[in-house]
Amino acid sequence: MKMKLLFELSGEHPDLPIAELECVGRVLDARPQVAVAECPDPGAAGRLALTHVVMEYLGECEPTIEAFSALLADLAITTTKPFAGRVKKIQGSGMEASQLDLERLIGSRIDGPVSLKRPVEEYRAVASEDRCYFGRVLLRIDRGGFEFRNPMRRPFFHPGVMMPRMARALINISLVRPGERVFDPFCGTGGILLEAREIGARILGSDFDPLMVAGYRQNLPGADAMIADATAIPLSDHSLDAVVTDLPYGQSVRIRAESMNKLYDGSLAEIRRILRPERRAVIVTHRNITDIAARHFTILQAHEQRVHKSLTRRILVLA
Repeated sequence: MKMKLLFELSGEHPDLPIAELECVGRVLDARPQVAVAECPDPGAAGRLALTHVVMEYLGECEPTIEAFSALLADLAITTTKPFAGRVKKIQGSGMEASQLDLERLIGSRIDGPVSLKRPVEEYRAVASEDRCYFGRVLLRIDRGGFEFRNPMRRPFFHPGVMMPRMARALINISLVRPGERVFDPFCGTGGILLEAREIGARILGSDFDPLMVAGYRQNLPGADAMIADATAIPLSDHSLDAVVTDLPYGQSVRIRAESMNKLYDGSLAEIRRILRPERRAVIVTHRNITDIAARHFTILQAHEQRVHKSLTRRILVLA
């Protein structure tokens, strides 16, 4: 049964957290650090990486204490479980009332036992721009699990790898589902596919460098891997449900720009061939290759993420 959910999102990127929500439902509304989506399987929200809190959507109103009080009166919530009311005001919100006043209002307007120290239920308001959203907390995303899978903890480490939360977000943006097959043709040490395996996808990695494939096998024992040229992948046409990869770039692989363009063009042509129709490839690059990508795919989304002063990730979502 479909359920309307409210998501309190990470503020580290303006649009990737909203893009990620597509893997669990249809986004109905969004403001900075908050979104509403209709979800067929609310439990699937546990796979998200760039969300902090997932809530049952209860309602929304204008960002005034009067409107919020009226919303709570209309909802007339009754509970026998000890509960707490919490409020998050996103920077730029039009809500002038203090967080403390709003939390006290929640406590007074819900009929039930308040317990700030040991609540069984939490009711949460998120005020962002011109709206105030209200929901009942269903789950919090375990960020500790991503920290536990830090690349430095793996048996084989190589500098410059992607951190687990970003890798998971890209897997989610690919819309791959548990049991489906996802491929990384530049798998390196396996960080992207490790996150795909965590959500129950079947994984396959390849790399041209035997050392990287050996490291991948150390990090993901038993996972399918092969040494292969990404411009001549030994897989049949339309055999994969998703492709997610971080393309190599000159500083790390010492390839001249002309050869790099050939590598990008050839690998994207192969990704197009092996990907099932209407399924997604999520490609990370460190320079603009939209002209190359457009030869082979429709570009659905383009995002940028500044990693540090000299490195900006460019993320293309292709179909």
